[in-house]
Amino acid sequence: MANYLSSTEKEDKEMLQAVGVERFSDLYQDIPFELRNKPLNIPNGKSLQEVSDEMQALADKNVNYACIMRGAGAYDHYIPSIVKYLSQRSEFLTAYTPYQAELSQGILQSIFEFQTMMCSLTGMDVCNASVYDGSSAAAEAAFMCIERSKRTVLVSDNVKPCTIEVIRTYLERRNITVKVLPTNNGLISIDELGKAITEDTACVYFESPNYFGLIEDCENVCGTIKQHGARAIMGCNPMSLAILRTPRDYGADIAVGDAQPFGMPISFGGPYLGYIAIANDKELIRRIPGRVVGETTDKDGKRAYVLTLRAREQDIRREKALSNICSNEAHCVLTAAMYLTAMGKQGLREVATACTSLAHYAAEEFTKGKATLKYSGEYFNEFVTVCGTKAEKIVEKCEKLGILAGLPIGKNEILWCMTEKVRKEDIDKVAEIMRRA
Repeated sequence: MANYLSSTEKEDKEMLQAVGVERFSDLYQDIPFELRNKPLNIPNGKSLQEVSDEMQALADKNVNYACIMRGAGAYDHYIPSIVKYLSQRSEFLTAYTPYQAELSQGILQSIFEFQTMMCSLTGMDVCNASVYDGSSAAAEAAFMCIERSKRTVLVSDNVKPCTIEVIRTYLERRNITVKVLPTNNGLISIDELGKAITEDTACVYFESPNYFGLIEDCENVCGTIKQHGARAIMGCNPMSLAILRTPRDYGADIAVGDAQPFGMPISFGGPYLGYIAIANDKELIRRIPGRVVGETTDKDGKRAYVLTLRAREQDIRREKALSNICSNEAHCVLTAAMYLTAMGKQGLREVATACTSLAHYAAEEFTKGKATLKYSGEYFNEFVTVCGTKAEKIVEKCEKLGILAGLPIGKNEILWCMTEKVRKEDIDKVAEIMRRA
């Protein structure tokens, strides 16, 4: 970020004169003198070099892996340098909620471009911005579907555990019933799904690829859900949409997910970027949370961008608002839009193809010894192995080689993830560990 340029001495004097005081200290004259001079129990200030050294010492405590084979919702993709450079410019970092359209055309256009590209990927007609992450997007989407006579939400048990928790947190405190649908061999059973949907079921949430990396029979899942009068919410890793059919093609009413793979590094706690995309359903459009930017023309007939459907947002509807989400994820949106622009349609397809190719190569190599694949279904870039020894032992041996192994999800089960950053040599090293285990 560029150095911050403070006001000049002349500007300081003009500001003081405008408010009718001579010195900045006069601004505190209403505060009792004894409080103004009370010493604070905080350390003395440090120089820039001292602060930099201290922060570096803290950063050195982190473990930086040369190779990451863990996903489960946070994916380590290569980020082009142009995305990092442009997104960190100070004028982007200081942008805030663009309520004044005439002053915010740049940030509004970036949001509009992101929404447009996400609609292309999902096949949907409208996409929002400013949802915290994929889990909150799923919960918000479920709440969008609630009606007076339909207050039950069905969630398959093979979605990310944190997403189930967030959906329950959002809905159960609003007296909405959340039921978890048991799955079979890692996938949704169409017969069991049909039996589980009742008259009061508002929607069904499922993911494809799911938590175990498996690709669901989405067309039959969506068809069964809609046949029984409920709405289908499909969660998906947006990177997979570069080579798989869109949620719209399958018949989903709402597509949700996390756009973190598009230019955002994996970090402890974020940043993440949830999205909600819907088909041309006027009822759902008016319930969608977060920012929605539309394209229009100004008084001179030139193209312009504005926040649209503002009447549904919480700062206007207050306690009557359907959603009280109030996070401006504009910088994450900008970063994702830059990533998608830099990669292009072909580049995104190449990344997705590399991910699934490496995953299938890894699965084949990892199972040449005692390990086996837990599930037999098709997968994108994640899969589960049942190891010949404790999962933690595999993880420890990989760490010694500078490799972050997959996520242990059982005593001897590991959920692996391959992105385009994983090298074939590293897969071979882990395969050797698996064979000797």
